[in-house]
Amino acid sequence: MNNNTDRPRDTVDVPDRIEFPRLFDFYELQSEDHTRIHEFYDRLRDGSLSTTTCENCDALHFPPRVVCPECTSDDLTYTSLPHEGTLFAFSVVRGSAPIGMAEDVPFVVGIIDLEGADVRLSARIDEVGYDDLSIGDRMRLKVVDIDDSRDEDRVFYRFEPAHRTPE
Repeated sequence: MNNNTDRPRDTVDVPDRIEFPRLFDFYELQSEDHTRIHEFYDRLRDGSLSTTTCENCDALHFPPRVVCPECTSDDLTYTSLPHEGTLFAFSVVRGSAPIGMAEDVPFVVGIIDLEGADVRLSARIDEVGYDDLSIGDRMRLKVVDIDDSRDEDRVFYRFEPAHRTPE
């Protein structure tokens, strides 16, 4: 039997910072080289929320698609969506959050019914605490830039109460 207690042990260093693994990145890469729905992000970057509509069966879907889930047509066009809606449901994230958002807790997430469109989507709600919200509150689109070490030009959407003055 070989006993290793007499051998010196190596010491290893733990890095102060670990580079964010691409696999765990909450926000996808948004260029034409990385996604077939890059037009959604291009439009969002310009301040417009949009999605795809099927030219074959007129189905509207969110998130944007490259193939219609109703009729399997790939004849889709981008359609602008309203930037305001009403709060359908909401909750607060107090504990575990997605990687990269742990310092942001607590934060509010909600489901917003977009005004005049058959789209209900989930999003983070900024500029307000959980106790300040009620079902039915008016919400407004807020486009945010994603700041990271990748030098990628990325954006995403959030919402904020419509009665607040935009920053």
